[in-house]
Amino acid sequence: MEQYIYKNNKKLRYGYTTGSCAAAAAKAAAFMLLSGKPAEYVDLMTPKGIPLHLEVLDVSRRQDSVKCAVRKDGGDDPDVTNGILVYAEAAYAGTEQPKQEPSEEDGENSRIHIDGGRGVGRVTKPGLEQPVGAAAINRVPRRMIREHVLGVCEQFGYAGHLQVLISIPEGERLAEKTFNPRLGIQGGISVLGTSGIVEPMSEQALIDTIRVEIRQKLANGMEYLLLVPGNYGLDFLETYEHGLCLEDAVKCSNFVGEALDAAVEFGAKGVLLVGHMGKFVKLAGGIMNTHSHNADARMELLTVHAALLGAPLPLLSQMMQCVTTDDALSCLEKAGLTEQVMKRLMERMEFYVNQRVQNRLETGILTFSRVYGILGQTGNVTELAGKIACWRD
Repeated sequence: MEQYIYKNNKKLRYGYTTGSCAAAAAKAAAFMLLSGKPAEYVDLMTPKGIPLHLEVLDVSRRQDSVKCAVRKDGGDDPDVTNGILVYAEAAYAGTEQPKQEPSEEDGENSRIHIDGGRGVGRVTKPGLEQPVGAAAINRVPRRMIREHVLGVCEQFGYAGHLQVLISIPEGERLAEKTFNPRLGIQGGISVLGTSGIVEPMSEQALIDTIRVEIRQKLANGMEYLLLVPGNYGLDFLETYEHGLCLEDAVKCSNFVGEALDAAVEFGAKGVLLVGHMGKFVKLAGGIMNTHSHNADARMELLTVHAALLGAPLPLLSQMMQCVTTDDALSCLEKAGLTEQVMKRLMERMEFYVNQRVQNRLETGILTFSRVYGILGQTGNVTELAGKIACWRD
């Protein structure tokens, strides 16, 4: 692709999704099957409205089927699937549906039967976009495949059924580098994409993954969620003596606000947030995306609450020069103000988190430092931890 976007003053090239690759390969395979002619390139209109002109690779023919591939190009977005081949095989099929459970998107009367082969994951747990037993080919890619293959059928006046099998030979190896094993998708990667286009450095793909994991946790019986931003939180949970299981934690990265939104949307009863002070102090200012590119204000928040407690100006000036929250906490420790400042900060964190969820969830917040241990927690943390720990019983 030769379309670009500017982010952080950098010119970055767009790419296209595994879903676009699958749809393009399926279209080309159907064309070659029904026309008997070769296809060196295939044109595809993506849901985003950007047209693609893609090379058709590794064509193989049998009497009743044609198989070919399209190479994934992620543009300037770092992606483990960049450069892989996504295959589609189009074959004549009978009028009966296959035995595997179809996706709701396929529809009972669809003439295009879509399934996943080698390297395409298979759903083993409820709560995902596709039902248990189905290939992990998401809704939009399924629709793209179906629409483009049906378009070829109409072009050649073919009114029968076709079976489309999507395969990704490298998928099983790459799956270990994705969230799929954690989500209960076994045997390969997912065929994804809602716009058909990969936007470089997009946050949406990560947010979508967080939303999927939250929805799946709830669908599998959890009522109270455990959210941690990153590895510091996971490391802390290993030493936290309240029976919490690492497998129950949803890693929400910097997207605390979006994770809380998903918890409300998908019907959670409560949320326990556990995170390092370096990120969670920002919650006390209503900052729900904790990435430093979005906002910082760590020292400002610590300093202003110390000032409201009467800390002397030299101490406040020293805190504002600190680089890490641990450095600032050392200043508060020397002044004997840590407990009082943390009490105020926890109150503000709780206020903004409850505001974000509109008081529709039970919420608990625990924040810690690797140097000072637990720094503060809201009143019902222990109760929420108990509810999360016993959900498997």
